Formats: sequence, C-alpha cells, structure tokens
Amino acid sequence: MTEHTPRTYLDYTDRVWRGEETLLPHLTGAFTSEELVRVRDRIGFFPAFANVAVFDSGDGLVLVDSGDVRTAELLHRAVRAFSQDPVRAVVFTHGHVDHVFGVAPFDAERVRPEVIAHEAVAARFDRYVETAGYNAWINRRQFGVPGLEWPTAYRHPDTTYRDRLTVRHGELTFELFHARGETDDHTYVWVPELKTLCTGDLFIWNSPNAGNPQKAQRYPEDWARALRAMGELGAEVLLPGHGIPIVGADRVARALDDTAALLESLCAQTRELMNAGLRLDAVIHGVKVPEELLAKPYLHPAYDEPEFVVRNLWRLWGGWYDQNPAHLKPAPEAAVAAEFADAAGGALALAERAARLLDEGELRLASHLAETAALAAPADAVAARIRARVYETRAGRETSTMARGVFHWAAAESAAVAEGTDVTTELTRSAAGRERAAGAISVGVVAEEDPCCG
Repeated sequence: MTEHTPRTYLDYTDRVWRGEETLLPHLTGAFTSEELVRVRDRIGFFPAFANVAVFDSGDGLVLVDSGDVRTAELLHRAVRAFSQDPVRAVVFTHGHVDHVFGVAPFDAERVRPEVIAHEAVAARFDRYVETAGYNAWINRRQFGVPGLEWPTAYRHPDTTYRDRLTVRHGELTFELFHARGETDDHTYVWVPELKTLCTGDLFIWNSPNAGNPQKAQRYPEDWARALRAMGELGAEVLLPGHGIPIVGADRVARALDDTAALLESLCAQTRELMNAGLRLDAVIHGVKVPEELLAKPYLHPAYDEPEFVVRNLWRLWGGWYDQNPAHLKPAPEAAVAAEFADAAGGALALAERAARLLDEGELRLASHLAETAALAAPADAVAARIRARVYETRAGRETSTMARGVFHWAAAESAAVAEGTDVTTELTRSAAGRERAAGAISVGVVAEEDPCCG
C-alpha cells in the first residue's frame, strides 16, 4: 500500500480511461489506504480489489458494500478519518464474499448499522454454508490459493426488498433496484441528489463476469437490460464494484452502452445459432465477438471472457445437454481415455502427439490429447510432464483470470505427479505463484513470464 492524494488517484483514473494506464495499481492495492478518496462533495471512495462507496447524508453515513475481510479494519479507519458520524446503513450490492465482510468493525460501534440487501442474499449465504467445501476448491483453482478456506458465518441483512426500495437518510435518497446479472441477488444504487450510480458488479472494468465456468448461473440478457436502465438515469459519477470510478456524464453513458452492446451481441448470436439447431460446440465456435468492444479499456477479457458467456447462455436457455449423443450417458472418462490410448498405441503416443501439437501452436488440440493421455496413465511421469507443459503454456497465453487459474492448477497437478511433490509446492515455485498463494488475488495478466511449475 502506498501513500496518495485524492487528486493523484483521480488523475490516475483519467489516465486509465484514456488507455494510458492499467488497472493493476488499483487492483493490487496501490491506492488503498487509511484515507478515502473524495470523489465529490459528500462522496468518499475506498479503492481496493473490492471497492466501497461512502456517502455523507448530513445525518450519518451510508456505505454501499463493505469490502472483504482483508480490508475490513483498514476500511473502518478510512471511514472514521472521513467522518465520525455513525454509519446508518450498509447496502450489500450482492452476496459475494469480497463485498460483505467489512461490516464487523461498524457493528462493534455504539450505533449498529442497518444492513440492506435483496431478499435472495440470505439464500446465497445459506448455499455458501452448505457448499463450503466446493467453493473452497473452485476458488483455490481460480485464484491459485491452495490454502483458501471458504467462510461459513455471514452478516445477514436486517432489511430486504424484492424489486425496488427507496431509503432516505438526511439529505440524500438512495434508490435500490434489483437486477439479475452476475448474480440473482444484485442491487444497483442511484443517489439522485448527487447524480451518482453505484453499480456493484454490474460494471467491473472488465468484460462482464457473465460466464464464470465454475460458479452458479449468470444472466447476461437481464444484465444488458439493467445496463440500459442505468444508462437512462443520467449519472455523472459511476462507482463500480471493481475497478475505478468514472466521472462525467458522457463517459458514464458510453461505458454502460458499450457493456450492454457486448452482452446483447453475445445473446443475439447465441440465440440465433441455438434456434438453427446447432450443437453447443458449433455455437461456441460460431459466435463472433465484437473485437472493437473488447478493445475498450473497461471491457478487456481479463477476468471472464465471452466464450464462457456463450456457454452460460446455453446452460440458461438449453440445459446441460450439449446435443452430442455420446455425452448424454457417457462412459467414465478414464475408460474412454484408455480406449483411445489403446487405439493410438499407448498413452505415451498420445502424449507425444500432444507435445508436437503444442510445438505447432495447436494448444486446444494439444490439451485434448494430453488430458486423454493423463487419464489413461495417471501415474506416468512422461505423460504428466507433457500435460504440465501443455497447460502451463496455455496459462501463459490466456488473458482471463478464470482460464489462467484452471490451467495453472492443471499444470501443477501434473508437475506434482512428475516430480513426486504436491500441488502447493508446484504452484509456489515462482514469485507470482507465491504471491497468489498468499491470497494476493488479482485480475488478469500480471506479468509476461509467470511460470508456476518446475
């Protein structure tokens, strides 16, 4: 964490908008401190991996989100440096753990804040408790943190709503709107007196997180509608759940419009191909992503990516069956792999072919063969080394956190087989891997060279 002034941070956000800076300093905590950024009169902003907006209503403070457990005490100090007035309310824009774990220090004060959220947040918390083991595993893979444990105790809302709720504190009005998007429990907040919009994760300075392959259903079409509705508000300030503020009505409108247009294009193309009776495989490879939109600094596919959104739309509209009859009631993967290996002349033949495909730049095909070889001969060190090389190469070529995380983990699994170690050892061989394993979660490519495994 570094010292900064509000002007320095706002100048930085302007450079990011113009494409002259990256989000990396913001996301890795370079501007996170014991001082809120004063975006405008009455508006404080806590810039972190997960942001928090703070509003001075004239009769106490209102927070939109509360960050994660790692920044809870720092947020508390920053809010108290901003104002000694009681925190009247905390709005959870949704129930993801990086947005709801900063309330405890405020609960310990004399005036306990009212936590407000959509009615589905409580059900999310219940699901998180029931699937804590699964959530631990998928987040270990996604972020490269082998020691991650999923929380099982949550601060539940005091007040919930279904469609829309108006909250008045002091001289400010907080209009809460429900919208399905990244989650089914999302809220965006409009403060009309300040022309300020808090989007939660409906805008995150990345290609929308509408396709996460390891997480619950996303809702791309509803998300686009919400972006269009937000665009009608005339906001002059946009405070996102992740990433930097956007200041200026023209900039806010452009960012919301471009993000909606990207999702609308993916939805329209996917629906058209599904209606034509194509298999999932043909749909995935048939949708053409609008590259001019992905080139925008706020739509880079650095966390999620459009290919995953297409899969999620199929799941939403068409179910889990991909229209390949062999996949309807399949044989066990290992049994299929053994048959392919036998037909090819052994697992090593498949692995060696995977290595040649890798050298030829056919990374997707190389993955299929390397995976089949490893399933057919899970203890074979040569096959494991080739699989590790294939997935480490793939991780290095990907832009999104989700793809990189899955491929890094797969490479570490095979490197552990080849070297007689374990996944944690292999994930932490590089400095970047050790930083991730320590919980330094980031979004997107951090360095050009980032090997995880020996």
